[in-house]
Amino acid sequence: MSEHRPIKVHLLGKEYPIGCAEDEQHDLLIAARFLDERMRKIRETGRVIGTERIAIMAALNIAHELVQAQHEIRLLNQSLANQHAMNSLGSGSSWSG
Repeated sequence: MSEHRPIKVHLLGKEYPIGCAEDEQHDLLIAARFLDERMRKIRETGRVIGTERIAIMAALNIAHELVQAQHEIRLLNQSLANQHAMNSLGSGSSWSG
């Protein structure tokens, strides 16, 4: 089991120490960079003021994208399952010519 150590992430110029397992630090830094970029884009619009509100809007946008991606994955899996079922039916015929 990997030891948890604090790692510093930067969001909108502020530093936040986050406890994180050593083997997950790289992914945490990537996620923090992604979130920081999203927060900066929201702040640049000028329509949302305040770090907390910007963070909430970024989180909601990212969560919405995740829900959409999960829905698309379910549809693709269903489509693949249907295609597999159709292929199984087609290959199981005993027709001879």
